[in-house]
Amino acid sequence: MPLVNSFGSKGRLVLSTLLICAVIFELAYCQKDAQEQRTSPERKVSKPKLGKATDKGPQAITAKPKVKAIPAAQTQTFLTQVLRRGKFAKVGEAISVQAGDTLELRCRGKPVQWGVPSYLEEDDDGRLGIAQHERYSVLTLVNTTGADTGEYTCYPMHCEDIDCRKEYDKAVKVFVFFPDPQELFVPSSDYYEVIQLRTNWPTVLPCQVTSPEAKVTLHREFPPVEVAVDGTEISFNVRKGFTIQRPRPYHAGALYCVASLGNLRQSSTKYMLIYVNYPMAPPAPVIQASTSPAAVGENLRVSCTVVGEQDVAIEITWEYPGQQIGRPLYTQDSVSPVGGGRQQTQSVLLVDEVRDVDQGTYTCTAENLQGAKSASTTVKVVPKTKAKKP
Repeated sequence: MPLVNSFGSKGRLVLSTLLICAVIFELAYCQKDAQEQRTSPERKVSKPKLGKATDKGPQAITAKPKVKAIPAAQTQTFLTQVLRRGKFAKVGEAISVQAGDTLELRCRGKPVQWGVPSYLEEDDDGRLGIAQHERYSVLTLVNTTGADTGEYTCYPMHCEDIDCRKEYDKAVKVFVFFPDPQELFVPSSDYYEVIQLRTNWPTVLPCQVTSPEAKVTLHREFPPVEVAVDGTEISFNVRKGFTIQRPRPYHAGALYCVASLGNLRQSSTKYMLIYVNYPMAPPAPVIQASTSPAAVGENLRVSCTVVGEQDVAIEITWEYPGQQIGRPLYTQDSVSPVGGGRQQTQSVLLVDEVRDVDQGTYTCTAENLQGAKSASTTVKVVPKTKAKKP
């Protein structure tokens, strides 16, 4: 019995020892496996180009379109009037601001330039201010008067590096009236203004009013009569004045405008209209020599002819080989009607007793108020033929 008890105690000790070793070994193996998982590189799971698989099937991913940045010069330019802080109004062709109030215009774009009436450009008295912000420019005019009436323009600028130019085709304009209870016309320092009337060219009498509500009429000084305005031969635009569409000689003379508003009636600057029969185009001369070749000792005639509008003055000048030796210029000039409201102007260059020095190029230049054009011909000089003896 003592022997059996002794063996049982030893057996239990051995079994306990083996069990403990097994537990230690298992723990060590698990710790090693976990360490290998931490040190191994993480694999990224790439998403398929199609959407997530659902019970409805794969869904295509819609690519977002790339938005191209638009330069400031390409954005739409428009004008707004700042009425008061936080309140704006988009302007039309014309607006009215009471004289004495402040004009504030905002133009979208960067950069931009402003165009103002010439009166403001020439007289910089500190009332006009322009500020360029990130996306817009602001024009401010304080202590306004009727003289500030006119067109205000915002020009977007196209810039390449440091070189910028105005984009005239994208400019936005507004005509601003500054009604003044004391001044119905925009003031002028001139007592009278000379205006040239050109045939078939519309002519403007710029009697500009400060209020769009003023009634304006056109008058002739001598004889003192009101000139009829039918909208066809003569028309009126409150932002421009009176326009004579097709000037004629009877339109010439001293004219002026009269504006009426309420109990106030005022006259404008006087306009001295001078009629000039202005041609439609430069002349087109035709040159021709009486003979070529010309024999030594013969007389030569070179003609330069222009057919143009009636009563239009044309000046003809000559260049010829004899100028080099001081041969004087002799011409015969004439003007004659040819019908259909047209006339012929002609200059004939006379060369008596042709010599060798008269050989060369003859050029005539015809000039009118529209410009000048030239025509040339070449004359060859040959020895005089001797008469054969009978």
